[in-house]
Amino acid sequence: MKRIHVHISGKVQGVFFRAEIQRASIDFKITGWVRNMDDGRVEAVFEGEKTDVDKMLEWCKVGPPSARVENVTATEEHYTGSFYDFNIKHF
Repeated sequence: MKRIHVHISGKVQGVFFRAEIQRASIDFKITGWVRNMDDGRVEAVFEGEKTDVDKMLEWCKVGPPSARVENVTATEEHYTGSFYDFNIKHF
């Protein structure tokens, strides 16, 4: 099992990036969360099988059709298994 903390920059807000990540999380069987940041980036935490998390990370490098991803940074963290689904955070 794997957990990564991701920051995505570029034209990633106002283009349904969070909603599309949530939709993709179902396809990739990923749990965790995603949110917009005040600095214009999108932040997310993904947990799941290593291959599924890796596929989700690759998806983030492209994003939905209206997005323009410039950079994706991912930091591997200790897997916790504390998520039951995938949520869009509003904080």
